[in-house]
Amino acid sequence: MKKGYFITFEGPDGAGKTTQIDLLSDYFKSQGYDVVLTREPGGTELGEKIRQVIFEPGKQGMAPEAEVLLYAASRAQHIKEVIAPNLLAGNVVISDRFIDSSIAYQGFGRGMLDYVELVNNYITKDFMPDLTFLFKLDPQIAKERVSFKKQKIKPESKEFYETAMKGYEYLEKKYPDRICSIDASMAIDEITYRIIKAASQKMFGC
Repeated sequence: MKKGYFITFEGPDGAGKTTQIDLLSDYFKSQGYDVVLTREPGGTELGEKIRQVIFEPGKQGMAPEAEVLLYAASRAQHIKEVIAPNLLAGNVVISDRFIDSSIAYQGFGRGMLDYVELVNNYITKDFMPDLTFLFKLDPQIAKERVSFKKQKIKPESKEFYETAMKGYEYLEKKYPDRICSIDASMAIDEITYRIIKAASQKMFGC
């Protein structure tokens, strides 16, 4: 049985997840917790190699089924090496993306929901997040923010991202007790306040 606490952040690139992950980590550390920050795909040596393959320019010819399996392979190793041992040790694990991203982007975006759930349910069954913050932001604004920061993102069509957001909406309705939606257009301080309040209520009941 896990003793720690598992929190994930979801939503489009450019929504400000990284900033809030760092701020939430600082909060938990101030409360005396050991905190582990990680990401998907990645988080382990194998996972980072898989990340390079997934985000490699010119990989457009990859079969959707292969893409699903690569994400799943990274996740399986991530749970074994990072998530499971830290949760069992009583630590707080905060991950930038987890299974919800696969459901949104591959499940809905690629039209492979049944396949994604089949592959991932076995991998994640004992280590689902306790709390997930879903950042919501207009896709065009998110794209402009990413371009401004000159970050590398996987090029996809506007329709793909719109369909992926429908996947997040599906998850939001399916897991209302786990998923907390955040309006990413708000001021940073307001977002931080809401995240810490939700995390405190979930963990400490206050």
